[in-house]
Amino acid sequence: MSDNGHDGALGGRVAMVTGAGSGIGRACARALAADGAEVHVVDLDAASAERVAAEVGGRAHAVDLADLEAVAALPAQVDVLVNNAGFQHVAPLPEFPLDTFTRMQQVMVTAPFQLVRNALPHMYQRGWGRVVHVSSVHGLRASAYKAGYVTAKHALEGLSKVVALEGAAHGVTSNCVNPGYVDTPLVRAQIADQADAHGIEESEVVSDVLLRRAALKELIDPARVAELVRWLCGDHADHITGVSLPMDGGWTAA
Repeated sequence: MSDNGHDGALGGRVAMVTGAGSGIGRACARALAADGAEVHVVDLDAASAERVAAEVGGRAHAVDLADLEAVAALPAQVDVLVNNAGFQHVAPLPEFPLDTFTRMQQVMVTAPFQLVRNALPHMYQRGWGRVVHVSSVHGLRASAYKAGYVTAKHALEGLSKVVALEGAAHGVTSNCVNPGYVDTPLVRAQIADQADAHGIEESEVVSDVLLRRAALKELIDPARVAELVRWLCGDHADHITGVSLPMDGGWTAA
């Protein structure tokens, strides 16, 4: 039994987490492994993937998710799929690079589609599966200057719902988790950039810029997001499918 009181509910299950070398993905790999799952740790950065895989007793896969052939070569015998990998680019629409926009869709939409497509036959055969997409508040709301990210996350929401409808008869659920700003390397980099651009302290960026629309003015611990992902993988959640669960400190309530 783990120190969180979980008794291995995912024992005998195989999980795959993308973007698992750091941030939310790493927290998810840890949480699922603590529940007994064998975890495939997928990340663009080989060293990070190896480090997390060693920590959780899983297998590392260094993969560029924009590479269709590399994604196709990943294991398909997966019971729990967590589509987490993503990256951000901030620019006004007229200046938003087309190649960056395209790559964002490949990593955050096409790769999740491919991975779901690969894993569903195994899940259907087992009569059980969990697909959790780490979306974002930006899967439900838009922000200026984030055309690539907002578009990708909205597309991921649609994919999740179709998976939920098709998977229902086979014991497969599909849901989105929609965090606000999480304390990850990606967000920390944004905070530093914004502080430089506006000439203000990083703490002011968090409260006055990033979390301006949220009621709770603090970044989310990645482990909190991972706990919600893990919860969705439990048998108690077998009637929860096709939904988006905001974890945004009241952002979407405003």
